[in-house]
Amino acid sequence: MRAVLRTLHLGLLVALAAAQDRTTEAGEAQIDDPNAECAIYSYPPVVAALANFPPIWTPVVSVPENDTVGRAKFLAMNASIPNIAPKGTMTGDFSNFTPTYPATDPDCWWTFHQCTTPNLDGLPDDIASVPEPRTLGYGFDDGPNCSHNAFYDYLTARGQLATMFYIGSNVMDWPLEAQRAVADGHQICVHTWSHRYMTSFPNEGAFGELWYTLQAIKLVTGVTPTCWRPPFGDVDDRIRYIAGQLGLETIIWKYDSFDWQVGLNGITTEDVQQNYDNLIGNVSLGTFDSVGAIMLTHELNNYTMQTAMDNYPALVKAFDHLVPIAVAQNKTNPYVETNFTFPSFTQYIANHSAAQALSNLNSTNGTSSGSGSGSGSGSGSGSGNTTGAAGALSASGSMALALVPAMLGVVVGAGWV
Repeated sequence: MRAVLRTLHLGLLVALAAAQDRTTEAGEAQIDDPNAECAIYSYPPVVAALANFPPIWTPVVSVPENDTVGRAKFLAMNASIPNIAPKGTMTGDFSNFTPTYPATDPDCWWTFHQCTTPNLDGLPDDIASVPEPRTLGYGFDDGPNCSHNAFYDYLTARGQLATMFYIGSNVMDWPLEAQRAVADGHQICVHTWSHRYMTSFPNEGAFGELWYTLQAIKLVTGVTPTCWRPPFGDVDDRIRYIAGQLGLETIIWKYDSFDWQVGLNGITTEDVQQNYDNLIGNVSLGTFDSVGAIMLTHELNNYTMQTAMDNYPALVKAFDHLVPIAVAQNKTNPYVETNFTFPSFTQYIANHSAAQALSNLNSTNGTSSGSGSGSGSGSGSGSGNTTGAAGALSASGSMALALVPAMLGVVVGAGWV
């Protein structure tokens, strides 16, 4: 019976998808049914390129011989990569490594004590805050989520842009969703190919996790990012060096909403709300009078997106400005391609003032609901591991949280980040 129901459910999803335009970004953006959004579809440019990429959601082991460009790029840097040994496992088990790791933290290993100032000469500091006072560098990890239309609609209606840290496998699975970020004006950064702990990879695998995400984003959206965020913040000087050789700036955070951990390690929705409240309260305390903030939040699932929307009005009222991280850095060329530019901070806030944001909030009645489902896998390539759809979810997101690990086809030690 379960198999029959599953078949019927999948048939319904396919039928829903068939009734929609699944061939263009604009058509995909118009879909407002989470079931239809998360139904598997095939995107020809991705299908045609699959042989040039590692298997989706599989950690990269090596750069294939037929990828002559990638292989040449890796070999050119390999001899100069710092001689730092890989750490722990891909799922974040460091129990056999940390007992002998020096307390002096010679590798500037973020997971060890949140080090953001590399010990290796020539490596720039990680970006953990933004230079503009009373400003929030606004961004979200783990996209593109298959059913993020309501969330992105919410941001668009308020004239709000953000920095989106995209997983390469998600980009291949949900290419039209990735295209929406560029169409809406958001900044895209790299969040690795398979979302594993990066310090666990040997050099070639670490290179591949970044390289193939760059290639996926370029293939699907036409832009090449110049920034990345390590999953779980797990980075050291070896990984920073590899990323730097690929032109990627390392962006971390100082504040964590822990929205990604609800249901894990005793974290509750009340804890997440308290973390948002603490960040908002720190603004009035003067914490950000000299330097702005970056908070870790996600478009991971229904719950995380809805929580972002629920807290947006309070963030707008507390901070003077909510801006993409590139804008806060006055980084007007966020991509390798020079034909795509961002406004400077001054230019951006002239058109996105706090007063305007509050006006937008009032005119759009504050918040919306029903942001969508979990970030399932198995869509754009037509070769997904699972159904890729979480079904109709409750506002609490409890079903999404239960389904996401199985949908993604991975086991992650401490959850997602």
